Amino acid sequence: MQTIDQAGSFQLGDRNVKRIGYGAMQLAGPGVFGPPRDRAAALAVLREAVESGVDHIDTSDFYGPHVTNQLIREALHPYRDGLTIVTKVGAVRGVDGSWNPAQDAGALTAAVHDNLRNLGLDVLDVVNMRLMGGGAGHGPADGPVEPQLAALGRLREQGLIRNIGLSNATSKQVEQARGIVEIVCVQNQYNLAHRDDDEMIDALAADGIAYVPFFPLGGFSPLQSETLSDVSARLGATPMQVALAWLLWRSPNILLIPGTSSVAHLRENLAAASLDLPDEAIAALGALGRA
Repeated sequence: MQTIDQAGSFQLGDRNVKRIGYGAMQLAGPGVFGPPRDRAAALAVLREAVESGVDHIDTSDFYGPHVTNQLIREALHPYRDGLTIVTKVGAVRGVDGSWNPAQDAGALTAAVHDNLRNLGLDVLDVVNMRLMGGGAGHGPADGPVEPQLAALGRLREQGLIRNIGLSNATSKQVEQARGIVEIVCVQNQYNLAHRDDDEMIDALAADGIAYVPFFPLGGFSPLQSETLSDVSARLGATPMQVALAWLLWRSPNILLIPGTSSVAHLRENLAAASLDLPDEAIAALGALGRA
C-alpha cells in the first residue's frame, strides 16, 4: 500500500511548499472571463484554503483578466508568512474573451507590473512563462524560448521576480530554457488520462525541479472512467480525490493546484492528501494511461 504523507512538501524555487496547493483560475467568470458569479463565495474559498494550510496559490493576471489577482489581494492581503503565489505571463485577453499571445519583452514587462499591482506585491515569488505552442488554446509545440526568458531574466535582475518557471513546454524547450535561466518548475497538462509528460516528470524529479500539472482533474472536461469510479467506490472516496491521490503517488516532485469555487469541493480536494492507495488500485489506475 502506498501511504501519502499529508504533510509532504517539495522545493519550489527558494520555498518549500506543501504538495497540494490551490489554483485560482475557476474564481473568474465563465470561460475564465469577467467577474465571479458569487464574489463572496470566491473570497471565502481563498480564505478557507489558507486557513486550511495551503501555502501555494497559482494564478495569473490574464484570468479575468485581473479578476483572480484582485480577489486574492482582497481576501488575503497582507499575506501570511510562507504563502507562495505563482503567476503566469505570456498572454492577454481580448474584449471577446479570446486568449492572445503577448510574448515580446514589452508585453512581458507590462504583465509582470500588472501582476505586482493587482496582487499588491513588490516582488513575485514565481513567474511561469506560458508558451503558446501552436497558438492560444493549443498544447506544447517547439518554438523559441530565449527572447522571453531573457526578458524575464532581466526583470529578475531588477528584483521584480524571484524565480522563473515554464508552462505548456516541450521537453526540448525545457532543456533550452535551463541553459538560459534557472527553471524551478514546469506547469503542463497531466492527469490520469493525459500522460504525455511521463519521461519529463521523471527527469525533472531527478534534478529536484517541481512539476505542476494543470487540469489535474481533466479541466473543462472532467475525468470520466469506469475504473476510476470503481476504485473510488471501494476506497470510500470521490473519483476526483482518487485522481489527485494518484498524482501525489506518481512522483514526489508533483505539486497539485486543483481549482474550485466551492468551499466544500476545496475541502474534498485537500482531503486527498491523506488517502491511501492500495497496490491493486495503483495497478488499475496505471492501466488507464495505456488504454
